[in-house]
Amino acid sequence: MLRVVNVENGIVRGLPAADPRITSFKGIPFAAPPIGENRWRAPQPAKDWEGVLNAFEFAPISMQAITANDLNNIYTREWHVDPDIPMDEDCLYLNVWTPARSADEKLPVFVWFFGGGFQVGYTSEMEFDGERMARRGIVVVTVNYRLNTFGFLCHPEITAEAPDAPANFGLLDQQAGLRWVKRNIAAFGGDPENITIGGQSAGGGSVLCQLTSPQNEGLFNRAIIQSGLFAPLYPNNRIPQVGVSLDEVEQEGVKFFEFLGVSSLSEARLLDAKYILDKTLEYNKFWTPVADGVFCIGNSFKLFLENKRWQVPLLMGHTSNEFFSVPDVKSHEDFKNMAIDLFGECADEYLELCQFQNSNLQDIIKNASVNSIEYAIRIAARTNAESGANLPLYYYNFDAEIPGWDNPGAFHSVELWFTFETLAKCWRPFVGKHYDLARQMCNYWTNFIRSGDPNGKDSTGEEMPRWEPYTVDAPYGMVFADKAEFVKEQPSKLMKFLVNQYFKRSS
Repeated sequence: MLRVVNVENGIVRGLPAADPRITSFKGIPFAAPPIGENRWRAPQPAKDWEGVLNAFEFAPISMQAITANDLNNIYTREWHVDPDIPMDEDCLYLNVWTPARSADEKLPVFVWFFGGGFQVGYTSEMEFDGERMARRGIVVVTVNYRLNTFGFLCHPEITAEAPDAPANFGLLDQQAGLRWVKRNIAAFGGDPENITIGGQSAGGGSVLCQLTSPQNEGLFNRAIIQSGLFAPLYPNNRIPQVGVSLDEVEQEGVKFFEFLGVSSLSEARLLDAKYILDKTLEYNKFWTPVADGVFCIGNSFKLFLENKRWQVPLLMGHTSNEFFSVPDVKSHEDFKNMAIDLFGECADEYLELCQFQNSNLQDIIKNASVNSIEYAIRIAARTNAESGANLPLYYYNFDAEIPGWDNPGAFHSVELWFTFETLAKCWRPFVGKHYDLARQMCNYWTNFIRSGDPNGKDSTGEEMPRWEPYTVDAPYGMVFADKAEFVKEQPSKLMKFLVNQYFKRSS
């Protein structure tokens, strides 16, 4: 097995995973520590080390709020379980799982970006164990990146100092990790010409940013976006926005420096990281990617719709119980006025679809509510199909029954246990059907990573249900429920109406 490798900065030693046919390398530095003068600066090259680096343990997580003591938080119950997990501003490390026996195998590579709203999250979350994917012949890499204020603060002084990289340091960390993979993954038996990037939630939004960044030519061959696309629908519904104005966020940075009690960038770089984190949590603002005109040249969703993206095959989808867009109205009159404002001459058709005339307000609102990620994906999929690029896009809906005393439904992020096939690490009482589903989902994901086509045989030797690409004429997808099933069913009449209206308003 490939236990010792030589990368650009020195020699790295890994350990056998639970399956000794897999080697794991944890905590490999891919950039210099982003501390001191490197705070709020694009990632800098890592320094060489002497001797052998024992890559046996995950590096400390990025600076962030620790939620492990909040037992009312479903994500605490699910995976943020350790209140004493090491945390440090020195956080730019990645992890590799490889099944290779030698460095010349040229195996497909999967580079993963975790989610957490760009505020929290880390590569050592137990659901992100890459071993099960690696058993299918994939080299898996998970990349850490800076979060919240440390990763996404903007300030006029930062822009003046580095106009070529004025913002989005967390995204630049991901890009630096991806470039490191491109240069070094062959040493782990990976193929630098066969790389897929993937992520979920903010990690999926990160993939969208990488996909639409003009700086990323040739860095990857495919992309997986899990619950990472959002499109505005009803007024007053908060949705993640990736690509707000740099000028606007710079002024927020000026206010934050005042809140820190400093008057310059040099003073802010001298502050203790724990103090900045505490003040960040007290300030209570989400710091997220911005349109800096360099790495991120606009709203990433709109750039995708304009086909200003790298032309690679896509796999994307959502869970059935996440991010519903709900009309914010107090009366029938409010609802009707909202319909007129949004849809003009087509308002009557919308009202009929929502059964406005013969339903109480609660039922009308329920009828009108839609999964906002499904809405965004169907808009993006239609654009993809009409772009003439002839690139496949595979769509899914995760709708499995999830056991547990909290009866959570198919909640945001739960599919991660399945795509990484790490159910055995979860506290939930999963049974045989869940393990069968996870095996199939991990198969589909790794097949797509390998070739851009998710289809293939199960470990039983039988062909899995065929997953066809999404097209305008066949807007179908795979439904992962009690089993994997390709469902040839049109979207709801309301969803069709809403997608058509989106393009009508945008034209």
